[in-house]
Amino acid sequence: MAAVSVVVEKLTRRFGETIAVDDISFRVSKGELFGFIGPDGAGKTTLFRILTTLLLPDAGSCRVEGFDVVNDYKKIRNICGYMPGRFSLYQDLTVEENLNFFATIFGTTLQENYDLIKDIYQQIEPFRKRKAGKLSGGMKQKLALSCALIHKPEVLFLDEPTTGVDAVSRVEFWEMLSRLKAAGITILVSTPYMDEATLCDRVALMQGGRMMSISTPGEVIRNYPLNLLSVRAGDIYHLLGELRSYPGMHSVYAFGQSAHVAFRGTGIDAGSLKVFLTEKGHRSVEITPIGANIEDCFMELMNTQPR
Repeated sequence: MAAVSVVVEKLTRRFGETIAVDDISFRVSKGELFGFIGPDGAGKTTLFRILTTLLLPDAGSCRVEGFDVVNDYKKIRNICGYMPGRFSLYQDLTVEENLNFFATIFGTTLQENYDLIKDIYQQIEPFRKRKAGKLSGGMKQKLALSCALIHKPEVLFLDEPTTGVDAVSRVEFWEMLSRLKAAGITILVSTPYMDEATLCDRVALMQGGRMMSISTPGEVIRNYPLNLLSVRAGDIYHLLGELRSYPGMHSVYAFGQSAHVAFRGTGIDAGSLKVFLTEKGHRSVEITPIGANIEDCFMELMNTQPR
């Protein structure tokens, strides 16, 4: 049985009448890359702030590397790295000054742990004398990750690290996470981007403070219970409304310039559906059977979970 790095049991946190984290439980193994996927307001940031000892839970318990988040918060802060969703480094300090500052706080130096951050830091080292506030989004992201790693943490918490970052930097960032995982660091990462779920060992789908599913990305997709069609036509707005009126539809959602139509069994004939849409005035209708992706699974779980 794999060693456990993070244990959360029946965790709840409220803000007034709002339940931000609602009685959730899960475990993360050592060296695992564990993802939390969900929209804004799902409870991801509140969960991370509790696990990094910045918020107290209202109920339940959390342990990180065997330490309790309430009683052992000083020990947890020494063994964890945390990259919040909002860039929080000192913008009037240079890249080099920020790194040296965080290294000093943890009683280490940039040189001592250079090998751990080398792959990341080498990309921003040419700008080491530039103030952090003058960096691009991707460079800020790399600096923040370097600062979170400078004390060689056992567990790394990354709260929506790729939000607002360009597509190329997102790919580079996940490649860096793979290398950190290979070095034995346990990584918990949250993201609103469903496509990033496939890059995790396991993923928790969250909505309204609750865990809807915890599984590998492959298992999440294999457990999808419906059949899917991708439907394209010129007018996506009217297409969605007319698809929802067609008999036998389970759900219809827009995915870019197409609609994903979910139905059970063989309840919908693509030929008949095309005739129906053509009669409604749509031209160049394209209907293709497709497999589910993580976002299809998430939307279905939202429909089936109890409120």
